[in-house]
Amino acid sequence: MKDLNKPASRPQVQNLEIGEENAAQRIDNFLIRILRGVPKSHVYRVLRSGEVRVNSGRVGPDYRLQLGDRVRVPPVRVSTDTKAPPKPAEFPIAHEDASILVVDKPAGVAVHGGSGVSYGVIESLRASRPQTKFLELAHRLDRDTSGLLIVCKKRSALVELHRQLREGEVEKIYAAIVKGVPARDAFEISEPLHKHVTGAGERRVSVKEGGMSALTRVKVSRKGRESSLLEIRLLTGRTHQIRVHLAHAGHPVLGDDKYGDFELNRSLTKRGVKRLFLHARKLAFDHPLEKVRLRLESPMPGDMKAFAETL
Repeated sequence: MKDLNKPASRPQVQNLEIGEENAAQRIDNFLIRILRGVPKSHVYRVLRSGEVRVNSGRVGPDYRLQLGDRVRVPPVRVSTDTKAPPKPAEFPIAHEDASILVVDKPAGVAVHGGSGVSYGVIESLRASRPQTKFLELAHRLDRDTSGLLIVCKKRSALVELHRQLREGEVEKIYAAIVKGVPARDAFEISEPLHKHVTGAGERRVSVKEGGMSALTRVKVSRKGRESSLLEIRLLTGRTHQIRVHLAHAGHPVLGDDKYGDFELNRSLTKRGVKRLFLHARKLAFDHPLEKVRLRLESPMPGDMKAFAETL
């Protein structure tokens, strides 16, 4: 990306030329990244108003940038709030090559900054790898979910993985320890999910007719008297899908502070249940550039494994 303007001390129009590192990216995501500190609501407002131009024309937020596009960005004042810069950090690596990186994310670490979190996995990786020009998340995990997370090092890899995710070509299998013992050893949950924001501003999801279609396939791996270890195949990628579907089925994930059994969670803290017992255990997908099938697996974290062995 080339800045076609001379530098100035106050906000002014930016005229940017799109290079390979930004080609195929949505214009809204591109603006959110280059206008760090500007609220997303303001970014979408300037898009709707037509102040942002691509090749002198108006575009919608879903427009995908092309190599050589000329983007006019209006003068926008960036917040001067001083935040601690991301701390460089590396994470356990399940796979790495020239175009993708698959990390084993610990529980309690957000995948990216926002919603009260200054920075997450992606910002820490960028800080620790300044020589890597492109690092973007291919998908997301909840902050309290541990396990395999794909990061792309090339735009072409990101575009192809997004296609595979949309088409359901990425196999995603999770391990979860839940309340109770399901009546069947294998079953599907297909209730539609509706995303909303609470009065306190927190994002929540609920089962609701007319919501987004969602499909979760469940297999019981181990049964206990009061809880079970499940293998879960995620066939759609809705926000909080596994947690909401299992809670709706009467088997909330242990340690879930949003959709779980709060009284049970409190009683289990002495047994080591101090976080969400949900782990992204297996991934299988076609390598986005080399076209070979990758199958990756992450062992259950120590706290989940220890609890599962008591079942």
